[in-house]
Amino acid sequence: MPTYDYQCDACGHGFEEFQSITASPLKKCPQCGKLKLKRLLGTGAGLIFKGNGFYQTDYRSESYTQAAQKDKPAVESKTASKKDSSAGTKTNPSPAPAANR
Repeated sequence: MPTYDYQCDACGHGFEEFQSITASPLKKCPQCGKLKLKRLLGTGAGLIFKGNGFYQTDYRSESYTQAAQKDKPAVESKTASKKDSSAGTKTNPSPAPAANR
């Protein structure tokens, strides 16, 4: 629900009111009681994103995240075994030639 700005033409009193979008604008000033209240055009509240980032997967269902946690250890163990097996097959490059003295 948005917050609307109001100002009275009679007394100059200004305030904000938290209302539904479908609610009709207020007409009576809460300070002087006259029917001279106008709803002002405002920019409204902008959408503010804070944090490191927002991704499509941030708001996944609980069942999806539980299934992903079950699959995660299996994937990590497979990648670890590949690293271990490939570590022994790497060859070291030949040493650099000695610099001229």
